[in-house]
Amino acid sequence: MRIVVVGGGLGGLASAARLAKTGHQVVLVEASPTLGGALGAVSEAGFTWDGAATTTLLPAALRDLFRKTGRPLERELGGELEPLEVAREHRFADRTSVVVPGGSRAAQVAAFDELAPGLGEAWVRHVDRYAPVWDVLRRHYVEAPWDPTDVPRDLAALLGSRETLHKRLRRDFRDERLALVAGHPAVAEGHDLRNVPSWVGVASYLEQCFGVWRVPGGMARVADLLATRMETRGVTVLTSTPARDLVVRDGRVAAVVVETGEIDVDAVVVAVDPRRLPALAPLVERTMPAIPPVVAHVGLEGDVPDLPAELVLHAEPLLTVRTGGTAPEGRAAWTVHGRGRIAEDVLDALARHRIDVRDQVVARVDLSPRDQVDRWGGSPMGVLWQGRGTVRHRLGPTTPIAGVYAAGAHAAPGAGVPFVAQSAALVAQVVGPA
Repeated sequence: MRIVVVGGGLGGLASAARLAKTGHQVVLVEASPTLGGALGAVSEAGFTWDGAATTTLLPAALRDLFRKTGRPLERELGGELEPLEVAREHRFADRTSVVVPGGSRAAQVAAFDELAPGLGEAWVRHVDRYAPVWDVLRRHYVEAPWDPTDVPRDLAALLGSRETLHKRLRRDFRDERLALVAGHPAVAEGHDLRNVPSWVGVASYLEQCFGVWRVPGGMARVADLLATRMETRGVTVLTSTPARDLVVRDGRVAAVVVETGEIDVDAVVVAVDPRRLPALAPLVERTMPAIPPVVAHVGLEGDVPDLPAELVLHAEPLLTVRTGGTAPEGRAAWTVHGRGRIAEDVLDALARHRIDVRDQVVARVDLSPRDQVDRWGGSPMGVLWQGRGTVRHRLGPTTPIAGVYAAGAHAAPGAGVPFVAQSAALVAQVVGPA
């Protein structure tokens, strides 16, 4: 089949690689001059920062992508992924803090018990409840394409539950700090926990079981490797070529409209916000994009505080500091995300937490939520949770239009690399080999 993939971010690149490997003739169209989308890097004055929504990951989906489309990920990187002993540190308004390790139940018990005796047991009791949840999601939703018209009973019960993550956390924890830690992944993606299904809290279980990892040199390396893989797999790549719409005849896709005309197709994979294509926009009118955070990429000189890969400061506004950027020797590259009522510069807010680097800034790139949406042609955070019905209203891997499939953050239950990479695997399963 001739397949056009719309969008050159992670979801589009992964879909193109998988489909080309199984024998399809694949054309990838991307509106910007470069590939990678939100996975790409932001650079200024010799500093480079990750543009990705998250810089740590559970690597299974990414490893599977590279292994099944060519050389394994570690061989392409020229080394191993970097396991992080500390998933992130959380600091609270009462000046207490907890350093949360990944990949170890016992280590997490010990870490939370240092916060207060007995909290470790409360934490693992909460996390353990997600073991059967993950089993259902893995078998019927994450690793296998699901059909909304024929949902297995255990998955239907899970997706149909009225329990929100906010309710689950209030029920499981008497200590507000534990609720803040458990709810943080969803809050960081721009969601209100009162609208998030409780099963989304499975993220805590996955981090405890599998740990968190980082790509040496930054997530942009993955984008570069996948761009090279387009050549290896014979994918025709058309950059600076925005898709304007889809041509649908008799209920089936027939072509993709670009500035120069129409590209005839047998199938299309949409790996961008479906609102950008008039043929799909009515199908997602009951959804909204999740709003990105305020972002400040800063290059620093001099002695800077020794922080973990990710530090979360639970206050108003909520601040997240990521430290893994690339910098000239003797300097450091941080990224600060801000959410909530942001009435001041995020570095001023950071200084109130006794992390004052304002006089050490030698390079800076600020991105508002609108800047990010404009830069990447849509929100990199995917679809906003608006209750359990969001699952039914979001597209992917299939759509109501025959021959049109959906991948990427807007077709996945989360904006992180694992969900986005896995969305492409689901599309490839549905399409099948040539």
